[in-house]
Amino acid sequence: MTPYLTVAASFAPARGFPPSQVIPASIVAVLITIGVALAAVRYRQGRFGALDRLAARAERFSGLPRWAALPIAMTTVSLVIAVFGFYWDVAWHIDKGRDNGPFSTPAHYPIIIGLLGIAIAGVTSLTLDTDDHAHGVRLPKLGRVSVGGALLTLCGMVALAGFPLDDLWHTLFGQDVTLWGPTHIQMIGGASLATIAAWILREEGTRRAPDLHRNALDRPGVAGRLTRYADVAVGGAVLIGLSTLQGEFDFGVPQFRAVYHPLLIMLAAGIALVAARIRTGRGGALAAAIVFIAIRGSLTALIGPGLGRTTLHFPLYVAEAGLVELVALVVSTRRQILFGAVSGVLIGTVGLAAEWGWSQVWMPLPWQSAMWPLGAVLGFVAAVGGGVLGGAMGRALLPPGAARQRSPRLVLPLAWAGVFAVIAIALPMSAHDYKATVSLKDVTSGPQRSVVATVRLDPPQAADNATWFDLTSWQGGNGLFQSSIVGQWVVPLHKVAPGVYQSTTPVPVYGKWKTLLRLATVSSLQAVPIYLPADPAIPAKAVPATPTFTRTFVPDKQILQREAVGGSVALERAAYVLLGLIGLIWIAGIAFGLRRLDRSAASDLRGPPNNAYGVRSGRRLRSGTASAAV
Repeated sequence: MTPYLTVAASFAPARGFPPSQVIPASIVAVLITIGVALAAVRYRQGRFGALDRLAARAERFSGLPRWAALPIAMTTVSLVIAVFGFYWDVAWHIDKGRDNGPFSTPAHYPIIIGLLGIAIAGVTSLTLDTDDHAHGVRLPKLGRVSVGGALLTLCGMVALAGFPLDDLWHTLFGQDVTLWGPTHIQMIGGASLATIAAWILREEGTRRAPDLHRNALDRPGVAGRLTRYADVAVGGAVLIGLSTLQGEFDFGVPQFRAVYHPLLIMLAAGIALVAARIRTGRGGALAAAIVFIAIRGSLTALIGPGLGRTTLHFPLYVAEAGLVELVALVVSTRRQILFGAVSGVLIGTVGLAAEWGWSQVWMPLPWQSAMWPLGAVLGFVAAVGGGVLGGAMGRALLPPGAARQRSPRLVLPLAWAGVFAVIAIALPMSAHDYKATVSLKDVTSGPQRSVVATVRLDPPQAADNATWFDLTSWQGGNGLFQSSIVGQWVVPLHKVAPGVYQSTTPVPVYGKWKTLLRLATVSSLQAVPIYLPADPAIPAKAVPATPTFTRTFVPDKQILQREAVGGSVALERAAYVLLGLIGLIWIAGIAFGLRRLDRSAASDLRGPPNNAYGVRSGRRLRSGTASAAV
């Protein structure tokens, strides 16, 4: 073996994975699919008693029909496993770079198990569902099934399909190490929207079996409490799901414009917190935020200190939740659209300011004044649009008999248009042909060399309006630097003279580390390589960290995604168009399900208003009754 091939063998593949891994995985996937299909057929033929007994036990425990009870339990477990694997996997790749295959990284296993579990949960719901839903979805051979079960199946199947498609994408275009690649969004989006599908399925179940659910609510002990507070937990889960695409910002290596961060936070807060307050009553928004913090905080502790990976940060959402609760004191949640719009206004102003303050405390890339006014405008529109959509979502999830505000004409279409518009406005990125003269001073010499940098920009004012300007080191191979720091550094640069900046913390320039100078403005992202190792698997030459050099800025993506090379531009654009179509199908499906749930409420009445949620000790329970809302 030549020296070049010897070096290349030490690097993970930069494109698709070898057939020795892909083929066995495909065989396993086919066998699982056949097994699930056979199990479904056997159950419908009355020959799968074990599934029937398990579903009956879930029904007794949850107070929901078996076609909702067991799939929701399966989805809950699967989502917990998947979200853990997702954030672990992102941290793993930030710290260690590429892997040698889909089964060579431990973080991939919980992702696969979680996505598979969501898909099987959806199929299980359709299999168990023998009720004739007047307002359900008609499917071939199955008749009318629950809307939530159909949506859960759609989300799970599309998300799971993203895993093999991810390898195909890498084979064609190289490994795009970004959360926002087409197949990555496909997997993330399916799992995230599954939380809303599960919420729809839960409401359908309570409407179908109100007496069963009421009895479960009245039970003492843990079982009763879990049933009473299930909607609170689902509201927090939806907030977690809607926050997943913020991941690059949470880890400090975003590859898209800084204005996306406040935009995404405001959108998630508007939708999830408003819906949670309408659906679960007084304190519902705060409870959803607490669930979010508890789960994301646990993931941060487990993945960071626990597994020795890069720290996962997260938005707080507490101020936004408090604002939603305050609005409920003035605007009745019986007027869901108005309540959502007013909540969105406060979320997009006071809530946005609170998250700006939080970013200064803990976020790896604090928000800078250069983001304004565009970041404020886009965040405000996202919050108001999200609040209106959250109001419509909360209205749909209310029980039969609850007061429902009619949507004023064009309000919902305008909300959707506003959300899509701000996402599109923030998408274009440019780069400038600035230059940087860099002087490196060794702090540690030898095999594990580290340096501090002095940077002189040309033109000198290039970073005057930066949204971030720092040295970023990542993918260090062994995940360790100076024996105690994991494999990522984000080191800000401090201005010492016009156009001259210095770092105070040393960064690594050895081994598999990739260290670069990153400059982002409100509309552009560019970078200069400080040190890049040779990577024959791409192939790519080394960029040495010489004591002094002058280099031209290039598009940020060109360095952060140096593995993403080759492939047809037309084919790549077609893939993004296909992803957009999948996204529209998801959104249309969720919107259809919520609309169907909303319109069917009046004809689903089976007794006094809110009887699906019960009355206990002379007062209505908080779990979603309209009368509990102020």
